[in-house]
Amino acid sequence: MKTILKFLILFLPVLPALPVMADKLYVYNWTDYTAPQLLEKFENEFGIDVVLDTYDSNETLLAKLKSGGGNYDIIVPSHNFVPIFIAEGLLQEINARDMPTLGNISDKWLNPPWDRGNVYTVPWQLGSTSFTVNTDVYRGAIDTYEILFDPPPALRGQIGMFNSPDDVTAMALIYLGYPLCNESAAQMKQVRDLLVAQKSHVKVYDSDGIKDRLVSGETHIHMNWNGYSFRARQEKPSLQYAIPKEGLLSWVDNLAVPKNAQNPDNAKRFIEFFMRPRNAALQSNFAGYDSGNANATRYLDADKKSAPEIAVPDGASLVFSETCSTQAIALQDRVWTDIKK
Repeated sequence: MKTILKFLILFLPVLPALPVMADKLYVYNWTDYTAPQLLEKFENEFGIDVVLDTYDSNETLLAKLKSGGGNYDIIVPSHNFVPIFIAEGLLQEINARDMPTLGNISDKWLNPPWDRGNVYTVPWQLGSTSFTVNTDVYRGAIDTYEILFDPPPALRGQIGMFNSPDDVTAMALIYLGYPLCNESAAQMKQVRDLLVAQKSHVKVYDSDGIKDRLVSGETHIHMNWNGYSFRARQEKPSLQYAIPKEGLLSWVDNLAVPKNAQNPDNAKRFIEFFMRPRNAALQSNFAGYDSGNANATRYLDADKKSAPEIAVPDGASLVFSETCSTQAIALQDRVWTDIKK
């Protein structure tokens, strides 16, 4: 019998090994915005391999999902884009109210106006958008958008701007004293004229690589987020984050699950995992932003609690980003088209 078995085995066709299908989680997040230690900790705890891809703006994320691309499990839209994603049918319900770790979220960010009842989202990171200046190059006051839009000689030709019509036009509207999500053609023409005049002084429109450009000296002033500015200052102390007197643009980024997610259960597992205080703090300690997790503060690094980029000074005027109408978005896009010609 053994001889017959050996004979059969010898002449059986050799079949290719079947691939081992490991559990996966596909994350699509902003560039340099996800703590590697957080992903590693999640992988070790759940045996799920995380694959990270990145984007540079809400507009890029929206276009990707509307085109049906990616099949991601986790995305991170800003609060003012969440209603657009919901209206477009691009998100699936996560019902965060049923998650045991939701109780760690600050009351301020539960039941937010962009997602009543946290049906689709939970907060990821909170922060602001302004600009960072190399104070070794420019030693004047930086508390106004004027030096960004009508720069002094030391900063001309050395400006970095986001590659995002929503953020750039919002900042210009704040500087001009106009409301966000503007539907006035006349006021948006002033925004257009301001940005076209600024263009000759702009070195790059790019939302990626900001820290590296500032640290290397490729740009001396750059639109930036507060956490990223904090990280840049750790490498180059002369880099200072501006708190403009005209108003500081503020936002909340959120974890959400796309409608066509391949692994929705793993996505919800990650969201529950992230809302544990130590994990939320791990992310904030990496990125330099607040998490909205009321119980994470005790685990934050000391330098994060007192950093001028993160601790907004008393009296600062905060302008919360808004969800724009179709008409306002059309005007934004028209302005952006003229700038990028």
